[in-house]
Amino acid sequence: MTSPTELAVVVLAAGQGTRMRSRTPKVLHPVGGRPLVGHVLDTAASLDPARIVVVVRHERELVAETVSELAPGVVIVDQDEVPGTGRAVEVALDALDGFEGDVLVLSADVPLLETGTLTELLATHRTGGTAVTLLSARVDQPFGYGRILRDETDGVRRIVEQKDATADEAAVTEINVGVYVFQAAPLRAQLAQVGTSNAQGEKYLTDVVGLLRDARLGVAASVTSDASAALGVNDRVQLSEAGRTLNARTVRRWQLEGVTVVDPATTWIDVTATLAPDVTILPNTHVRGATVIASGATIGPDTSLVDCEVGENATVTRTDGTLAVVEAGATVGPFAYLRANARVGVNGKVGTFVEVKNSSIGEGSKVPHLSYIGDTEIGRGVNLGAGAITANYDDIAKHRTVIGDEVHSGSHNVFVAPVTIGAGAKTGAGAVIRKDVPAGALALSVAPQRNVEGWVEKNRPGTRAADVAARARAEQEAADGS
Repeated sequence: MTSPTELAVVVLAAGQGTRMRSRTPKVLHPVGGRPLVGHVLDTAASLDPARIVVVVRHERELVAETVSELAPGVVIVDQDEVPGTGRAVEVALDALDGFEGDVLVLSADVPLLETGTLTELLATHRTGGTAVTLLSARVDQPFGYGRILRDETDGVRRIVEQKDATADEAAVTEINVGVYVFQAAPLRAQLAQVGTSNAQGEKYLTDVVGLLRDARLGVAASVTSDASAALGVNDRVQLSEAGRTLNARTVRRWQLEGVTVVDPATTWIDVTATLAPDVTILPNTHVRGATVIASGATIGPDTSLVDCEVGENATVTRTDGTLAVVEAGATVGPFAYLRANARVGVNGKVGTFVEVKNSSIGEGSKVPHLSYIGDTEIGRGVNLGAGAITANYDDIAKHRTVIGDEVHSGSHNVFVAPVTIGAGAKTGAGAVIRKDVPAGALALSVAPQRNVEGWVEKNRPGTRAADVAARARAEQEAADGS
């Protein structure tokens, strides 16, 4: 037996979510870097419950797999063919056999509820000694939500679903947001009495409220002061609204932690990202996934970082980066593309229109302009000229290029992998490097220049180029004759 003061959390994640019009289960749609159900599981865990039970049905395997990854150790139970939230909670109670504490019921599509709101709800429930305390909100547009119907003493009489509501009932603006705290024993007893005689043919959890009231076991509703945070996500419009609300909350939190966000309206930061004090985020910047940004770094404008690490005092400007590391003092951009496993070393530089993939650029090394660096290891103090390409693919497999310390290359070099450039070596402009270059050597691949006199006049007669060439040649011949 459990203590009456213990808490179990039931998360309802069985619904199909047809209004999303999506092949993806509604509860797996992401907002702020996590699926909807992930936010709810995080909030549930923050309450330190004795148990968490998640009820699944639609796309069962996919939802269960995601839940297990996000919250290992939660109990996953399957709802059977009987539809409705009441049945979902009933099968969850079967998994809570012997539990006699409080049961908090959350919906997996209500991602913005904060720990403080639920802590207050639990306190109200336990102080009032009621069999159920539900969370409600007053909204201007209540369509689609169950309505809270109160009696002449302002007590909760029952909840009516949208499709079962009369015109007068539908005009009520206090809605049920699908969050309840029940005492376990009366919940079990009354759920057994709930049928499916309604417009949806479902076993409604909301019917338990009326039954508990009729049994004089105590029913209360706590109106949240933050209605926007209590609303569920039922379609793509509400998903984007939830995203904006969550992002504004996230940006503000980082601002209060010492991060400068120049334009919060155009800055998006996932809840999974980590920023240090004195980071500066410039407009039109997205910080996504598990990105970590160290103190003094400046990111943006017009930059997207996904699962990246940025070191102290680094600068990343107009850059798209995924699974990349930018070490302390390095500069990246503008218009750079850092792909998976790209690493820019301390005080390194990746410049304008440079793409880096699966490569490390050593301390103080520079790839300033118009280059592709793939599957390459670059040492310290290297400077690659404009237009450098490490040609890593031979149509069958990828190969690596190794460039030693203090190598300086000319413009428009192609390094055909696999190839190694020794420390301190130089390469000439336009070189195509197909063989290893010894340390300290100069590598050239320049063919002698040959000029074919009169070619344009002979092969392009009547063109402007031919006309000006003829005039220029005549002027030169006249000058030579004088």
